Amino acid sequence: MAKKVYYFTPLVLLGLTSHAWAETSDENWVDSSHKSIRQTLKEWSNDIDGWFGETDPNDPSSATLRIMLDNRWNHYDHYTIKPRIRGKIKLPTLKRRWSLVFGDESIDNIMDDPVNPSRKDPLQTKKLDRKSSRNDNASVALRWSNDLKRWGIDTDLDLGIRHGADIFVRAKAGKNWQWTENVGSRVEQIYRYGANSKHFLRTNFDVKHYESNQVSNISSLYLEYTHDNDEETNWGNSIYRQHRFSGNRELNYGIFTGGPIEHKKADLTVYGPFISWRQPIFRKWIFIKPEVQYYNDRKEDRTHFINLFLRVEAVF
Repeated sequence: MAKKVYYFTPLVLLGLTSHAWAETSDENWVDSSHKSIRQTLKEWSNDIDGWFGETDPNDPSSATLRIMLDNRWNHYDHYTIKPRIRGKIKLPTLKRRWSLVFGDESIDNIMDDPVNPSRKDPLQTKKLDRKSSRNDNASVALRWSNDLKRWGIDTDLDLGIRHGADIFVRAKAGKNWQWTENVGSRVEQIYRYGANSKHFLRTNFDVKHYESNQVSNISSLYLEYTHDNDEETNWGNSIYRQHRFSGNRELNYGIFTGGPIEHKKADLTVYGPFISWRQPIFRKWIFIKPEVQYYNDRKEDRTHFINLFLRVEAVF
């Protein structure tokens, strides 16, 4: 299924470039394509839900899908582009605790940190690495979700396959705290074990101070451990200010620090400011997110340099 949805990416991008530059009151090719894809997703979700029991017309299945195109440029790595998808199909025949998730599962590892995930990707030797993009978007898993109300913990448990042949199990648990009227925090713990990819462990810890309904000050910390052929542990922290505006527009700016953890010692190898903006464009379901970063990279012996990032996203 993920492979089929992956083919929709060129369709959406073509619509963006050739038909969506002017908002009109009449429905055009972009809108009809959006409706067609949504209808296809609905049909798929109902068919899949029917595999697990008798469907209820009054309680139909539903599906969501995000299609993203991440563009990055800097002086050292030049221009790279990476398509990404992430979707979810709810299965009400299984008491609404079960769902089918597909696409790039690394998207679920990040909470609200505005710093784009491609910042940590290995350097690409190709402008578009089709094999890597295909493998990253080929994850499919059956997910069981539950809220442990007594402790206020939300949990997900996934069983699936990623990168074509890597059978994996993934567990995620999160908890929110509201310390005062204006201060809250959230902790997430993620563990995945794959037959090929072995161990992956990540901790997310966010603290938010709400100045108003529109303005927040946020500290977003993560620790990430991987153990495949080699062991690697990294950390990162974004301290930033977030402004939310009407019309689903959002401005973030702050400072990122991060680096590896070796011999129980955290090293600071990357730091610098960033600023990002996200808003719908042309349609309520099409978003752009430009971001400018000014980081160094001591591990690669790089002084501070400008890194440009642009995400184009369609939501179904």
